[in-house]
Amino acid sequence: MSMDLSLDLFGKTALVTGATAGIGRAVAVELAGLGAEVVVHGRDPDRGAETAREIEASGGKARFEAADLAVPDEVRRLAEAVGSVDILINNAGVYRFASTAEADDAFFDLHIDLNLRAPFILVQKLVPGMAARGFGAVVNLSTFGAWKPARGAGIYGASKAGLDLLTQIWADEFGPSGVRVNAVSAGPTHTPGTAGGVADALTGVIALGRVAEAEEIAHVVVFLATPAASYVNGSVVQVHGGLRATSG
Repeated sequence: MSMDLSLDLFGKTALVTGATAGIGRAVAVELAGLGAEVVVHGRDPDRGAETAREIEASGGKARFEAADLAVPDEVRRLAEAVGSVDILINNAGVYRFASTAEADDAFFDLHIDLNLRAPFILVQKLVPGMAARGFGAVVNLSTFGAWKPARGAGIYGASKAGLDLLTQIWADEFGPSGVRVNAVSAGPTHTPGTAGGVADALTGVIALGRVAEAEEIAHVVVFLATPAASYVNGSVVQVHGGLRATSG
């Protein structure tokens, strides 16, 4: 049986959340380079327009849609505005640090709303359409902090652990209809959000001894969205440079 195992995404439409900076922007640019029409999501219209212009200047197709994914009705409005898509990249997220005693309701709600509920709503609204058409790909951005405890990152890690489980649930629900759902468990990465040195502080636990660049994570995300990954479903792919072994 002959199968399309190419990286060609011509004729496909992709929604990338949090696509105006960091990993999301790198993913959007790379998807467009493979032929996909990209819906760039973000909250800042200026940065969104800049990302879309960068894609179009390279010969790609892109448009910007703004939404605050911490607000459920905004997530639903985004899904309606986007319409039919073939690829959904749930990249947008938040990571803040506090101990259990320090975290208040707003801190807790922000992580759950943005990291867990927003992807849930987008899958709920967009993936049934993929299933009806018989094909599609979803990639969720997760973290090695979903399974490796880190001080002050309990709520962040728990929100991403929930996303990892939903990845496997969705793979089961939608896989029979031709929709693949996977996640990328990223390690510390240089992005505007980690400019304060948060990522660099973790290099001591990484076997490669360095922080990732956004493009290194994006390459794996994009691969999972292409036909080349046609038999990868329900996986949480570890992309963290390897973790150093502990003694004893």
